[in-house]
Amino acid sequence: MQSVSPNGVALHYDVRGNASGPTIFFSNSLGTDFRIWDAVGSELADDYRLVFYDKRGHGLSGLPNGPLSMSNHVDDLIGLIEHVDCGPAIVCGLSVGGQIAQGVYGKRSDLVSALVLMDTAHKIGSDEMWNTRIEHVRSKGIAAISSDILARWFTDDFRRGDPQFPLYRAMLERTPVKGYAGTCEALRDSDFTEVAQSITVPTLLLVGEEDGSTPPQLVQSTADLIAGSLFETIGGAGHLPNIEQPGAVVRHMRSFLNGLGGTRA
Repeated sequence: MQSVSPNGVALHYDVRGNASGPTIFFSNSLGTDFRIWDAVGSELADDYRLVFYDKRGHGLSGLPNGPLSMSNHVDDLIGLIEHVDCGPAIVCGLSVGGQIAQGVYGKRSDLVSALVLMDTAHKIGSDEMWNTRIEHVRSKGIAAISSDILARWFTDDFRRGDPQFPLYRAMLERTPVKGYAGTCEALRDSDFTEVAQSITVPTLLLVGEEDGSTPPQLVQSTADLIAGSLFETIGGAGHLPNIEQPGAVVRHMRSFLNGLGGTRA
């Protein structure tokens, strides 16, 4: 177990894989911790140095008093990249993690060699949607809305038949309300349209075909903003294809990463 406090908040992180390989940082979705990357990480570990972390207010990472902004999340990942001291790195972000990845590029493009943006967008949701969710979570708790969230995260088949599903429900419902609601506020207040339009590093966008949180057309709209980006949908997956279809995620990532330095479509 490792921790670092780049901005006065303890971040729980882990480094795995090939110490001499290119480094990939993974940033998680709302209401999860870095265990969501376990299956993907196990397939990439032979060739890449992998850095996983819990964003503030999630998993084992800390959360100070006061409001939580997207800048907090972005600065935390910048601090972690600098702490690991790996030079420009590949940054892979899912949902809010994808916005954090865009934010890192916007503030410190020198730290980013490539982006993998999964089930995310330049702008996610409306003020009304986020305000309603924040109110429900703060007044009734995450468990009161978890079934609706999980229906957007996972396909019907996964929710009905996969033995891991109750574990992901528990992960979501045990997220600190303060961290969850604060990150909802950060999402509500963020718009990375201009950042997306400025991205010049190789970028891959992936989305689950049945994603109910950031549907394929929304992710496609973000790909359209990023010159030369690649966009792929993943069948049999909702908002978390790294859990439902890790093999497909890895295939797309390997194809993209193997082509870095070459000509992009």
